[in-house]
Amino acid sequence: MRPTSGKVLLALFNILGNIHGKSFLDLFSGSGRVAATARLKGASSVVLVESDRKRHAAIVKSAPDGVKCLCADVRRAVPRLAKSGESFDVIFSDPPYNLGWGEELPALIAANESILAQGGVWIFERSEEEEPAQLDAEKWEREDRKYGGTVLSFYTRRNDE
Repeated sequence: MRPTSGKVLLALFNILGNIHGKSFLDLFSGSGRVAATARLKGASSVVLVESDRKRHAAIVKSAPDGVKCLCADVRRAVPRLAKSGESFDVIFSDPPYNLGWGEELPALIAANESILAQGGVWIFERSEEEEPAQLDAEKWEREDRKYGGTVLSFYTRRNDE
């Protein structure tokens, strides 16, 4: 496990600004730190997804009130959440670096785009060596911010017109 560094975490929440009252989804949660920070910064609804049972159990013990913890593979959790009609203002994903998620994750989010609320943002934390697959430029905008060897890619859906 390679947790999001303090520097990157600080940058993330500075860029997001006021998240009070927003819904937040943390994919590949790891330690649960990003989800806990979102809740402490006022996110109204926080859901995290962690597939490792031991890490999930540790998160459940320490998660602040209002954080829903799912023990599931992201490949199953995202379609399930989308199918149940859930959508989030902010989606943060920090998958293991250099294991193919740069190809797989953008496709998964695009196939379940209703999981991202209109006007919402999806953040993909990745290694600078792992360029993510391109999404349809007519539907998605992307902005990258680099912190050492870590890149935060911010995706927003273009308005349906």
